[in-house]
Amino acid sequence: MKLRERLLALLRAPDYAPLTEPEIARALGLAKKERDSLAFETRQLLAAGEIVRIKQDRLCRPRDADLVTGRIQFRQGGSAFVILENRPGEAAKDAVQISAEDTGVAIHGDRVVVRLSDEVSRPRGPRSVGGGEPIGRVIRILERTHETLTGNLQRTKLFFYVVPDDPRFIHDIYVPDPAKAGLRPVPAIGDKVVVKLHEWTQRHVNPEGTIVARLGRTHEPSAELAAIFHKYRLEPGFPDDVVREAAALPTRVGLAELFGRLDYRNVPTFTIDPDDAKDFDDALSVETLPTGDVRVGIHIADVSSYVKPGTALDREAQRRGNSTYLVGTVVPMLPEKLSNGLCSLVESEDRVTKAVLLTFHKGRLSGTAFANTVIRSRKRLTYRQAYAFLKEDNLEKIRHLPPPPAHQTGATGRALSALSRDELTDLQHWIRQLWDLAARMRRERMRNGSLDLDMPEVKIFVDAQGYADRLERIESDESHQLIEEFMLAANEAVARVTKQHRLPSLYRVHDDPDEEKLQEYRQLLGTFGVTVGDLTQRSEIMRLLNLLKTHPQGYTLRIQLLRSLRKAVYRATPDGHYGLAKQDYTHFTSPIRRYADLLVHRVFDQYLIKYLGLPPPRGFQFGYNAARMESLAEHLSLTEQNSMEAERDSQKVKLLEFFEREVAKKKKSVFAAVITDVRNHGLFVELPDAMTFGLIHLSTMGDDLYQLNSAGTALIGRRSKRRLELGQKISVVTERVDRFKRQIDFRLSA
Repeated sequence: MKLRERLLALLRAPDYAPLTEPEIARALGLAKKERDSLAFETRQLLAAGEIVRIKQDRLCRPRDADLVTGRIQFRQGGSAFVILENRPGEAAKDAVQISAEDTGVAIHGDRVVVRLSDEVSRPRGPRSVGGGEPIGRVIRILERTHETLTGNLQRTKLFFYVVPDDPRFIHDIYVPDPAKAGLRPVPAIGDKVVVKLHEWTQRHVNPEGTIVARLGRTHEPSAELAAIFHKYRLEPGFPDDVVREAAALPTRVGLAELFGRLDYRNVPTFTIDPDDAKDFDDALSVETLPTGDVRVGIHIADVSSYVKPGTALDREAQRRGNSTYLVGTVVPMLPEKLSNGLCSLVESEDRVTKAVLLTFHKGRLSGTAFANTVIRSRKRLTYRQAYAFLKEDNLEKIRHLPPPPAHQTGATGRALSALSRDELTDLQHWIRQLWDLAARMRRERMRNGSLDLDMPEVKIFVDAQGYADRLERIESDESHQLIEEFMLAANEAVARVTKQHRLPSLYRVHDDPDEEKLQEYRQLLGTFGVTVGDLTQRSEIMRLLNLLKTHPQGYTLRIQLLRSLRKAVYRATPDGHYGLAKQDYTHFTSPIRRYADLLVHRVFDQYLIKYLGLPPPRGFQFGYNAARMESLAEHLSLTEQNSMEAERDSQKVKLLEFFEREVAKKKKSVFAAVITDVRNHGLFVELPDAMTFGLIHLSTMGDDLYQLNSAGTALIGRRSKRRLELGQKISVVTERVDRFKRQIDFRLSA
């Protein structure tokens, strides 16, 4: 048995009492020459948080000293919670709640050691989920997640300091005179800068740091974007070796690449994407077979044909894990030559694809096949155009719909206005035919228990200078659902066949929810007057989702429901997808922007070669096993989470920018709002069309003296008796924006 295993076995023994390192050496019967190895193993285990040092230099496991380890996540008010690490074979644990005064010198994201207390937490407010979780105190930092922070440079008469961008870091950082930092240009007051933190050991003494970079003027779009790049370690450019490999690729599909592929170039095929989409990685084909059955092809860009394992392109795509979509820009997983060129299924160009072919008999799925294909998209459609084909019978109205920007249709793309009436008629027929099938699949999916968790989104548009200047609410209408259903079907079909043949692969897994979290959420619903039964029953959650569609706080409560469910992750085992009510599910349909899908494409090829006898693609190699897939699954789950946080951060920054510009307008825009909470100091409101939350402070309500009613559900004017109550729809204008605290205040519209 290795020394580390012997050491851990000793510490796990039921009768073990904490010992010092020399005492452990004697207990293990180590010779003097082995003590250096013991010291090394001890340092490694301490750094990993697997053992801890307690009083008098004694060592034990964290659990034996009421200590736990995990990642600390701060809230804006200064309190935090620690997401505990699970050892192999252990059940998932709750988070530990940490009060603001017990966070020590931890920074958001650090790995920390926490000493547990005997108390449990209470809900953080009358309308919040939580409570009943253990409480603790941070006693040690195991690992700093961030050595640098971004923020706004300021000064007093005596010293310079940086106000961190992240409102969860509540301490200003003292810095030396920026003129002595050696940067050109010299950072000025009000600049966005990057600070490298010095060692911080005392909570009540502000941390110190050194300015290492100037990003621009605070709140300028370029500086805010650079700060997000830095914070989330995103790199818009590619390394030189990746650029060279991409440059060496052809610009068009060659004849040699068509070998072994089904030719779908003469089968009606098209793409449906957002107005501003630049890369198109999925297309649908539809054909009526001689038997009268309908065959639908879900054709996905064959990125694996160009990105081979072990190449610089592959290593960089794996490192990034996925594309990151920030407001106004994208940090792509693949260079533009691939993502917007060779792999993008642009109109009227040959493209190589991987396909799932679904056959429908009298509207029901009757057969599934898999193939490598070559397609030529007949039309690049937007969701707006596809929706019009579904709902509008007047083809001339459809013809004159605004086209997407010219640079987003492909060099050979044609506007709808350039199509003949016969071409428009054919397009409408194919789209309606596909929707008939998709609608049926959707109804069956919902009957089988799939949860309708689609949420409206707000798209932020920027002007030529990069400033947010327009908001648009995006709903998941039938055109979106048409695409979604076929993508879901393709993902499920591929997952099923890879599981059936026991091929090492990646799966998209969504575990069943935690019963305690659902019970807490049920209590929250009660404070909003929503009565539900046992939420561990899928049928009850489905009933709740239907009810929330018309509830005044429906959006807020749906968000809280999502937070009560577990996060979907990647895993090497097909453990099922709770939200979709599918036992087999993977990601196959977006290889341009997700490395997981690219991996599954390689598994797909392994299936075609091994079980269908197809010739291997040029340069094909399959070097994956279950352990390798599990490691990649963990990595890709982390890169996905990082991108999601960056995207949310970008969205929040741009929303604040949009409303800050509203404050400066002479003629202010009026927004529809709903009162979501009532307090004695004002009203919390939601703007449904902007999906934004804010406060109407009592001090701005000068038309009367408002007081909170006894039930705490309304503010009532003493003179006018005007009631402003929970769930009421009102009109508001923007009053104030605090970019640093990330808060928006509104006032009632006159």
